[in-house]
Amino acid sequence: MKSIQVGLTLPQGWLDEFPDNNAYDQFLFSKSVALKAEQLGYNAGYVYDHFIPYYGDKRTMPFFEAYTLLSAIAGVTSKLRIGQVVTCNSYRSPALLAKMSSTLDAISNGRLEFGIGAGWFEYEYKSYGYHFDKASTRIEQLDESISIIKKMWQKEKSTFNGKHYSIKNAICSPKPLQKPYPPIMVGGAGQKLMAVVAKHATRYNHPFGTPEILQNKIEMLKTQCKKIKRDHSEIENSVLLRVLVGKDNENVKQIVSKLKKKNESIAEFVTRSKDSIALGTPDDVIDYLRKYIDIGISYFIVNFIGLSNSLEMLSLFSEKVRPQLK
Repeated sequence: MKSIQVGLTLPQGWLDEFPDNNAYDQFLFSKSVALKAEQLGYNAGYVYDHFIPYYGDKRTMPFFEAYTLLSAIAGVTSKLRIGQVVTCNSYRSPALLAKMSSTLDAISNGRLEFGIGAGWFEYEYKSYGYHFDKASTRIEQLDESISIIKKMWQKEKSTFNGKHYSIKNAICSPKPLQKPYPPIMVGGAGQKLMAVVAKHATRYNHPFGTPEILQNKIEMLKTQCKKIKRDHSEIENSVLLRVLVGKDNENVKQIVSKLKKKNESIAEFVTRSKDSIALGTPDDVIDYLRKYIDIGISYFIVNFIGLSNSLEMLSLFSEKVRPQLK
C-alpha cells in the first residue's frame, strides 16, 4: 500500500488580502510559505500555470509566472520538491518545455514534479494571443508533446514528426538529474485525456473533484490501462483540493466569516464555491480526506483557503491532520 503524501499550492502573488504589498513583498510571502512547508516536511510545493488569476473577478491582480517563480523557490529551498498544477501544454512548445523542465530539475538538484495538462482557460488563451483549439485537438497535442519531452529528456538528439509538432535532432542538455526522468503528473478529466494518462503518466491528478467524481475517473483510467496492457498500479492517483482547517468550530467560523458574503451561512459558502472543500476542524478534515484514501488516492495537493491564514493552517494541518492520513 502506497504511503500518503501531501504537497501544497504556494501563494503566487495574488494577495488581495494585503493590497498595499508590492510585488517583491508578495514574493517574500510565497518564499516564507515554501520554507515553512519544507520545515514541516511537506512533500512538494506547486504553482498554477496561469498568467492571471484564473477565477473570480480578480484578473487584474498580480500573479507570478509559474516557471519563473519555481526557479526562485528552488533557489531558497533544499528539500521541498517543486511542480506545476499543471503546466498548460499550449503555452510553450514541447521542445522548449523539455529544456525548461530539464533545467529546473538540474538547478533544484532533482526536485522537479512535472505536471502538465491540455489547457482550458479560453479567456487567457485569447487574451495572450494563443489559438484555443477544441478539446480533442488539445489532448492530441498533449500526447505528442509528452512524447517529445520524454525523448528529449533521455536521448542525445531527438527527432519527432507528428500531426501537431515536429522536431529534428533537438538537443536538451543538461538532462534531468532524475532517471529515467522526473515524475510526470497529467492533470484533468475526460475519457480521451485518460488515454494520455494511461500512456504517459506516473501520476494522475484531478483538480477539485469530490470523492465520487474521483472514483469515476479512476475507473475510467483503469479501463484505459487495460486497453494498452499497462498495470494501473504504476500510476499514482492524486487530487488537488481546497482546504480550510481551524483549531475548533469557533475558529472555523471566524475564518469563514472573513471569506463569505454577508449573511451567508457556512453551508451556503461551501455550496457557492462549487469546488470540493475539506472544511472544518482537524477531525472534520481527516474524515473527509479518508473518503479519498478509501478509493485509492495516495497524494494530496492542498490549496489552503485564505492567504492570511496560510501559515497557521500549514502548521495546524501538519500537526493534526497529516499524521492521521494512513
